Amino acid sequence: MRFSRMLIPTLRDAPKDAGLISHKLLIRAGFIRPLAAGIYTLLPLGQKVRLKIEKIIREEMDAIGGQEISLPVGVATPHEEAVTDLVRREIRSYRQVPLVLYQIQTKFRDEPRPRGGLIRVREFTMKDAYSFHSSEDDLDAFYPKIRQAYEKIFRRCGLEPVIVQGDPGLIGGKDSHEFMLLSDAGEDQVALCEQCRYAANREIAQIFKASVNPTEPMLPLEEVATPGCESIQALAEFLKITPERTAKAVFSIADERDFVFALIRGDLEVSETKLANTVGARTLRPATGAEIRSIGAVPGYASPVGLSRQSAVKIVVDDSIVHERNLVSGANKEGFHLRNVNYGRDFIADVVADIALVREGDPCPNCQSPLILKNAIELGHIFKLGTRYSEAMGAKILTQDASEKLLVMGCYGIGIERLMAAVVEAHHDEQGIIWPEEIAPFHIALLVLNTDRTEQTELAEKLYALLRVAGLEVLYDDRSESAGVKFNDADLIGVPYRIVIGSRSITNKTIELKRRRDGAKRELSYAQGLEALVHTLKAERGW
Repeated sequence: MRFSRMLIPTLRDAPKDAGLISHKLLIRAGFIRPLAAGIYTLLPLGQKVRLKIEKIIREEMDAIGGQEISLPVGVATPHEEAVTDLVRREIRSYRQVPLVLYQIQTKFRDEPRPRGGLIRVREFTMKDAYSFHSSEDDLDAFYPKIRQAYEKIFRRCGLEPVIVQGDPGLIGGKDSHEFMLLSDAGEDQVALCEQCRYAANREIAQIFKASVNPTEPMLPLEEVATPGCESIQALAEFLKITPERTAKAVFSIADERDFVFALIRGDLEVSETKLANTVGARTLRPATGAEIRSIGAVPGYASPVGLSRQSAVKIVVDDSIVHERNLVSGANKEGFHLRNVNYGRDFIADVVADIALVREGDPCPNCQSPLILKNAIELGHIFKLGTRYSEAMGAKILTQDASEKLLVMGCYGIGIERLMAAVVEAHHDEQGIIWPEEIAPFHIALLVLNTDRTEQTELAEKLYALLRVAGLEVLYDDRSESAGVKFNDADLIGVPYRIVIGSRSITNKTIELKRRRDGAKRELSYAQGLEALVHTLKAERGW
């Protein structure tokens, strides 16, 4: 394609509201333009990259038996429901499964704070896939195939993500894995163990919780005055104990209707994601002081012991509390706490679960080595749905013995534009983007430095035609711009290889070939014919 005929509006500077590197470079290099908050237009270069990513996805999904479909966008139902409805109507026998259906479809999300260009948006393209199986064992056998397909997809896009235990959310599921690109630009955090390779999304990561005093005998409850001790730190300092000997109360409102009272050991923090999953809530917000008092608790001095309106509250207790003895907890009385509070004797929970949020240095659940936290961008998510949707919608098949059985499902997703932005975050330098070859908008940038010199333009035109015949995608910069502008734009756009036709090309009968990712240059002779140059260039793609 000739640069002069293509819409590539490169910019010297990025907009002031662009924070992330990928946001800045994709705008400056003419790949995207904002239309509204969290909504972007893909310009020709951006569309070319997206289509190449989609091609890779289709090839790898088809390789594991995937079949592409297109579900309606305008139907007010999640696509999990739409695809389950399709399958329950069309699939009746165990002979028709396993079945893998996927689509690449526009999605919309009510994102309250879109940011980071294509990293967090309101409209995006998603590859979502669904598999249907006759049994849990059959899903278990397929799951490694989708995991390997995802690894191939990301590797072909030039990325090597970390695979971590993921949050299945309200959809649930037995196993869940996220493909995370470690990056300072990421909004997610992952917990990693450098010793045993444990890896999990921070929101659902587990830690080793050593009991502080599990063998102490239970002592009688004792009310103690603790004026001004509304925080765990203040309480521990006043009573000259460690935070591990206290119980922390956290109050939330779930889905704007249910009161949740979470209790956790004082040295730990509550994971909102774990707590929401535990109570099956879509949203959680902190309870107000008035709401806390309405259940008979006192902010800063709260406890499940003696709670006057316990029936109006769902009490969730972290498993760190259950085996401890003689903790200090609130007395539901201003300025007072209770010593020697014990689970089972003094209060019980509606639910006991792991609701602790991992922190830097917390012990690994497997080997107890210190965990480290890293920012990351989520590239893809796979998980086992089980029978959640098939049971709700009556999706069944006839088994070999003619009995009916619920279909077992898996769900798998990749955000296309986010993947594009993540590649830029991973592959760039001070000059611009460095696209991995398989998803680059063009293979070669062909620059003619002096368009007013006939011998240079004739050579460039001949080489342009030859490269295209050879099946190489060429961005031919035929503009009457300075050499500096052409060099800067080529580097900014990030085409993997650059060929320069200038005065030296005519004088020395050589052509300069430069590789974008490391700047390596070669002077190639065309004395033996331009066909030899094409052969050399195609060989250089493995160079």
